[in-house]
Amino acid sequence: MGLIDGLNTKDDNILITSLEAALNWGRGNSVWPFTMGLACCAIEMICAGASRYDIARFGSEVFRPSPRQSDLMIVAGTVTYKMAMRVKKLYEQMPDPKYVMAMGSCAISGGIHADSYSVLRGIDKIIPVDVYVPGCPPRPDALLDGLMLVQKKMKQEKLRKNSDRFILAGK
Repeated sequence: MGLIDGLNTKDDNILITSLEAALNWGRGNSVWPFTMGLACCAIEMICAGASRYDIARFGSEVFRPSPRQSDLMIVAGTVTYKMAMRVKKLYEQMPDPKYVMAMGSCAISGGIHADSYSVLRGIDKIIPVDVYVPGCPPRPDALLDGLMLVQKKMKQEKLRKNSDRFILAGK
């Protein structure tokens, strides 16, 4: 193996790899998160971009303001029924392949507000979630751990057409 898993080097200037390994390496090391900061967990998400935690070393320092430019949605905080359909609409606007991280107890299960009539009891009821980051609120290093799990999942994707996450246009 070379420096990167799945990549082999023959000489100093020649790199031999598969298209799948090259695409997965590129996507996994340049994650562009779309932030859905809905409550107090958003403050911890902002702290992850500070110099102490340095989210830039994972290639994710560019928090995108538009879903059309991102591949990871971080849902941080309490999701109410009033906001749920807007979150789903923004998720549908993201290009494929797309990933979702539920950050905090409120996004995962409703948290301390689960008994309220207006709070959705888990974002996974309306959109598929790839990684859960528990806590109330979770620390920034927990967010970085969740980001590494998303990167690991991205690097293991397959390019098969019959896969549920096919990334190349087919007929």
